[in-house]
Amino acid sequence: MIKVKVSLRPIVSKLNLPTVLKTTILPGDSIERLFIATQVGEIFYIGNGGIGTFLDIRPRIIKLGVSSGGYDERGLLGLAFHPEFYYNRLFYLHYSVAGTQGPGALPGGFESFKPNPCDPGTLTLRWTNRETRYDHIDTVEEWILQSNGQPQKRRTLLNIRRPFLNHNGVNSLNFSPETGKLVLTTGDGGSGYDPFNLSQDDMEIAGKIIEIDVVKNSFIDNPPIVTRFNELPVPIQETLTVIAKGVRNIPGISFQRFYNRYIKYVGNVGQDLVESIFSFLHYKPIPVPQLIQAYLMNSEPDQEGFINFGWRGWEGAFPTSTTTGCSANPALNQKTIAYYDEAVKTSVRRLQPLTSYFHEDPRTDKFRATALTGVQPYMGNEIPGLSGNVVFTDLARAKESQLPVKGALAFTRVRTDCKLNDFSVIETDYNFGSQSAYYVSLGTNLNQTRLYLGVYGSMKVVDSNQGTVFEIVP
Repeated sequence: MIKVKVSLRPIVSKLNLPTVLKTTILPGDSIERLFIATQVGEIFYIGNGGIGTFLDIRPRIIKLGVSSGGYDERGLLGLAFHPEFYYNRLFYLHYSVAGTQGPGALPGGFESFKPNPCDPGTLTLRWTNRETRYDHIDTVEEWILQSNGQPQKRRTLLNIRRPFLNHNGVNSLNFSPETGKLVLTTGDGGSGYDPFNLSQDDMEIAGKIIEIDVVKNSFIDNPPIVTRFNELPVPIQETLTVIAKGVRNIPGISFQRFYNRYIKYVGNVGQDLVESIFSFLHYKPIPVPQLIQAYLMNSEPDQEGFINFGWRGWEGAFPTSTTTGCSANPALNQKTIAYYDEAVKTSVRRLQPLTSYFHEDPRTDKFRATALTGVQPYMGNEIPGLSGNVVFTDLARAKESQLPVKGALAFTRVRTDCKLNDFSVIETDYNFGSQSAYYVSLGTNLNQTRLYLGVYGSMKVVDSNQGTVFEIVP
């Protein structure tokens, strides 16, 4: 693949951690403005040469970083504007609710679990006592921008109880240009290795990509707090369809126009081996009532055309493995298949990734991954080498042991022969100096001709005001 060099043009700095970057046109306005949502609960917009506050819900957000040394994956995670926002003023939020902190689903914290193929008990864990053993509650809400310019909450669409603090998704709300429905990406609920296999269980909300029909009113403004689809009231079940399962954690879903259809791109964050980007054109979502009916009949729903990313049996193109050090040679490590039976069961049902990049990579023109943080198609012409391609970001280049840390920007393209594709690193000329630069988010404008990059100076959300948003330019 060709080499591409870009520049980073700072737009705004000294922000809290920017989780969502997207644009819309405000009612009565004529300019497309960039909106920035921060993990702590602020939403800003850029316009008239400055920055304005659109909404501040910090009091509604769970207290971040307290139980995890400053690191956190909760907070304001999703923002989506209705396709008719200019006229109906509706927008949607996904966030972790204040005052809902629980003890977690397993003793020992969210990083305590590791499967052991020699101990079957670790392979068949179940999430029990869910009403007391959970970490927090996430909510998905519909808001309206009132005629006086003040946003106001209208109703709650979902309240979801989560087992751990991590893997809640990020940039988790987007509207499908094909169906007009709100798409929610949930993540597998956290810890490592999906200890309860929530991502493959058809009844679990965790580990799925879900479409919500916001036009179909359930007339239930404050739904019950649930973890499974069959716990929802029937009117809410009837607003939901499931696009995909086998999700570990996703930095959103994006859509690229392809004639009269759209290519869907999804990045699945890896465990220890590999980060993966998937693409698909055709899919057959399953209505939640149909999933529940199959569950009640103890049968399997028709999954022809249903997307399965393979987790937890598969980590991208590889069977999920645990990694341990080699006592005889500390420079090496040993990889053991964690869930062999599950890898076999899902081997032919899973979708193969479009491209993968690795936590260990000996190639000199690549980088060692940490975590995928954004996937966006670029349809502009100003950066010719990227036009029509898919750009992605990784939190930090792992092989650079020296400080400061810097994230990675790369791209790949769709192949018509459906084979696994390679990727190429995008070179940038920006000098961050002695400041670390974690690449935490990637966004685009409405017609995907501009790319925006969110950068943070720390991995800890409690380290305030270290964020900068850039535009990626030639």
